[in-house]
Amino acid sequence: MENILLVDGYNMIGAWPSLQKLKEKDFGAARDQLVDLLAEYAAFTGYRVIAVFDAHMVAGIGKSYNHHRVEIVYTKKNETADERIEKLVQTLKRIDRVIHVATSDLAEQSHAFGSGALRKSAREMAIEMGMATKEIDKIVQKTKKAQESSKITLSEEVAEVFEKWRRGGK
Repeated sequence: MENILLVDGYNMIGAWPSLQKLKEKDFGAARDQLVDLLAEYAAFTGYRVIAVFDAHMVAGIGKSYNHHRVEIVYTKKNETADERIEKLVQTLKRIDRVIHVATSDLAEQSHAFGSGALRKSAREMAIEMGMATKEIDKIVQKTKKAQESSKITLSEEVAEVFEKWRRGGK
């Protein structure tokens, strides 16, 4: 079963305090940070993640591209992220897929749910993202410890003997 997560990008930026604060200083940096977080989430969960951004906020209207594991879609002129997400739900809907729509827009949540998608609010998405980040950190720490514990410290004398053996000497 394939899981797909459709994210209303600017809705998440407006709802997550850390991104909201960054948006006030640098709108593009907030968007990039969201995409980076979504890439980590995609890598950890295995979800196919599609972030949709309204075109009126960005030049390069109507473009789509991939960044890490995230598909990024900018809507066409006069098309909202909600409209594009609705189209994507219809286009991607199949029996072997579960589609999740992340937005706090109640009308969009209702439409997505009515179309057969599952909904996640910005708050739920932030909580899931936080849990995924904590799990990733645990895995990284565990890996580091395993690497450190596999290094056996040898006295200089023993290391010299091993080096001689390695080179075929006695």
